[in-house]
Amino acid sequence: MRVLIAGGAGFIGSHLCDALLARGDEVIAVDNFISSRPANIEHLTDHERFLLLEQDVTDPLLIDGQLDAVMDLASPASPADFATIPLEILAVGSTGTKNLLDLAVIKQARFFLASTSEVYGDPLVHPQPESYWGNVSSIGPRSCYDEAKRFSEALTMAYVRVLGVQARIVRIFNTYGPRMRPDDGRVVGNFITQALRDEPITLFGDGSQTRSFCYVDDEVRGLIAVLDGHLTGPVNVGNPAEFTIRQLAELIVDITRSTSEIITVALPAEREGDPMQRCPDITLVSSSYGWAPTISLRDGLTKMIAAFRAELAL
Repeated sequence: MRVLIAGGAGFIGSHLCDALLARGDEVIAVDNFISSRPANIEHLTDHERFLLLEQDVTDPLLIDGQLDAVMDLASPASPADFATIPLEILAVGSTGTKNLLDLAVIKQARFFLASTSEVYGDPLVHPQPESYWGNVSSIGPRSCYDEAKRFSEALTMAYVRVLGVQARIVRIFNTYGPRMRPDDGRVVGNFITQALRDEPITLFGDGSQTRSFCYVDDEVRGLIAVLDGHLTGPVNVGNPAEFTIRQLAELIVDITRSTSEIITVALPAEREGDPMQRCPDITLVSSSYGWAPTISLRDGLTKMIAAFRAELAL
């Protein structure tokens, strides 16, 4: 296949580039580096089947030759980004997704949308199946991301119904692993960085909030299964093993052998609307494609901690 990956230099996007190249595909990565890093893909620079285009997908894309798939992973996804670049996030979820859909139409390519568990908001149904419509604030500080992704899904389905686009929609749950930015504001990276520096590990509230954490290698296997499969979706891809945020902090302290104290702090205003629970129902992806995560949280964190230790020289 010849695959274009918007956001190909991002955390998940760069691992997806690796996996598709490893199976023999040709990959064109498009990225403007607003929240990603060139270092994520520098090992691919000389690969004969890899091409990087530095461009913002809110500008129309001109790509020579045929494409078999257009994959839309082009969005900042950190709470820190929600506070600093909300207009850019809304633009990439609307104009950016439309430009990529138009490219898929022109090339008669399959379109893949990386949506998010954030479309479920602070859920009233637990765990969250794809049939759940969500509990989302359209005006809160997280709404730039939540609503951008909900719009992307609606736009994709309109292209399916009106123009017959072959689409695949995935809802990604919390994913972690090497190549995450240590300073991007997401909980796993924050805790690891604090633990490696023996700084206090800060829990918002009492740490009883829950998340399900999927190691990036498992996540990418699931994304490719949906890309290659027959379901339009949406399809949840995430790890159904649920942990409290306090359990996550304690596990990171244990693995790093840190002297960090775990402390609680008030939820800052920009984190208003953080969901109390988040856990995927993966019945659909498991029954349809036989996918399930295989890497435990301890094993995945051990790999990520080693990567962070090397990057931060700690």
